[in-house]
Parts: sequence; C-alpha cells; structure tokens
Amino acid sequence: MSLKYVMEMYEIMDDQTVTGEKVKEYLSSISKNGQIAIHTIEGKEGSTDFIKVVVPGKNGKSKGGSAPTLGIIGRLGGIGARPEMIGYVSDGDGALTSMSSAAKLLDMSNKGDQLEGDVILTTHICPNAPTRPHDPVPFMDSPVDILTMNEYEVTEEMDAILSVDTTKGNQIINHRGFAITPTVKEGYILKVSDDLLHIYSQSVGKLPVTMPITTQDITPYGNGVYHINSILQPAVATDKPVVGVAITAETAVAGCGTGASRVTDVEEAVRYCIEVAKMFGQSKCNFYDEQEFNHLEKLYGKMTHLQSLGN
Repeated sequence: MSLKYVMEMYEIMDDQTVTGEKVKEYLSSISKNGQIAIHTIEGKEGSTDFIKVVVPGKNGKSKGGSAPTLGIIGRLGGIGARPEMIGYVSDGDGALTSMSSAAKLLDMSNKGDQLEGDVILTTHICPNAPTRPHDPVPFMDSPVDILTMNEYEVTEEMDAILSVDTTKGNQIINHRGFAITPTVKEGYILKVSDDLLHIYSQSVGKLPVTMPITTQDITPYGNGVYHINSILQPAVATDKPVVGVAITAETAVAGCGTGASRVTDVEEAVRYCIEVAKMFGQSKCNFYDEQEFNHLEKLYGKMTHLQSLGN
C-alpha cells in the first residue's frame, strides 16, 4: 500500500524547516538498501537540496547486471513558497510522488520484492521557493535554473525517464488525477506508448488519460516561447525516452496554491510509477518503437536542435 508512504512523506515535506537530509533520514529508516545522496545548491533566490535515491535491482547495472534502469524525476519549482504562501504548495506533488515511490520501493526490497532493474529517483527539496507571473495562474519559480535541475536530476544511468510534475495551471487537461504524455526523444514527439497506456488502465482501473503537448513544451526554458510547465525539461538533457506523468485537476490551480494537493491522486501516480518500474526492469515495457524512431530519423533527419536554445 503506497498511501501510507505518501501521507508520511507529505507530513515531512509540509514543514518550513524541511531539508533533503530530513527526507534522507526518513528513507534510511525504512531500509538501508538504497543509496541516497544530497547536494545543496545555492541560487540567486535561495538554495535547494537535490536528492538522488538509487534502489538497486536484482540484475541492475549498479550490481554489474544488464537490466535497464528507470529514472523517476520529481519536477517542481518548490514544495513551499514561503513567506508569501503558508504551507505545502500544489507544485510540490512531483517531489512527493518521486520520494514516496522511493519509500515504497525500499519497503518492497525489505520484504523480498526486489525489482529486476535499478530505479533512480531524483528531485529537489525547497520549502521557500519564489513565484512568477504566468497565464492563466501564477507559476512556482525556483532558486536554481533549469539547467542546474537537469544536471542533478537527469543521470546517464537512466535508460528511460518518467518525469512527474504538477500540471494544474492550464486549461488543456481537465481531469482530476494524473495523465501521461506522448514519449519525447531527441526532439521528436512520438506516439503514446501502448505499454504505458496498458499499465495505466491496470493500475488505476480506469481508461487511460493522456495530455497533449506541443513542440514548444519540449524545448529548453529560456528561449522565449510558451511552455505548459517544466514536465518535459528532462528531455532536453538526454537522448533517452522521456514521458511526463502530470498530476492534474479539473480546474486551473496555481502551482503556488496551498490546500490543493490530493494524496489519493498522488498515490495513484506512485503506484503507476512503481508498476512501470517493475515492467521496464524486466524489458516488458517499451517507451517507444525503436525501429520506427530510426525510420523517422532516416526520413526527416535529426531533431536534436529542438533540445537547444536555437538561434
């Protein structure tokens, strides 16, 4: 049951004194099987703690094995916007999902349910992040820039990435729960993975929900074009396939809004991420059709220029 860990992690994060070390202490109390690293980075508007959790698999690369590694990234500006806002903000759900997934995976390993492949879970912990204007509702900002986030949250070991981000500040996806995006790889927006759709319907017990994305969304921040949010920013920093897992709502909710997080929605996303990790480590879940991707590149060439700031 993932809900226990979502609730406990929420209570840890809903604290103006929370740090990466406090999250690490909690995860370490569950199991010593994980490898946990913290890096505190100072930015122009404060600091944040990046946290990386590696949960080794039975045949994972961390043990010299060959099973593929899944990355689960919690994307956000911050888990709090103090002193402007009091309490945990909606934007924090990416971090909550990633770290709650880490907690459940560590608990599973204690009980003998070790996955086949490694799972690397990353995010950052910032209870005092700034905000910035955005239409239709204000965005959460961050004390560090997106390049720094990608540096600490996207690793070479990840063979595929689920990027989890609160995606409520829009009028594009009107569903309470979570939705997945098409796969993004090296500047191409590919078809939605059939395997990921199947896992959605199995884990949630409902028809899968998908979120539309545009070319603008897969380009780097800082190029002056509109982005729905940072959910697909990991895709600019890797040649591996990336899929967004968007925590969504029926109405436009500001990322800096408090009292707007639903632990049951986050728990669904946690279960989904874990089920994907199980199947991906066994090479039973494809994020994209490799043969078709190669054919696309032969027909139309590389699209990696969309991973850059352009001209």
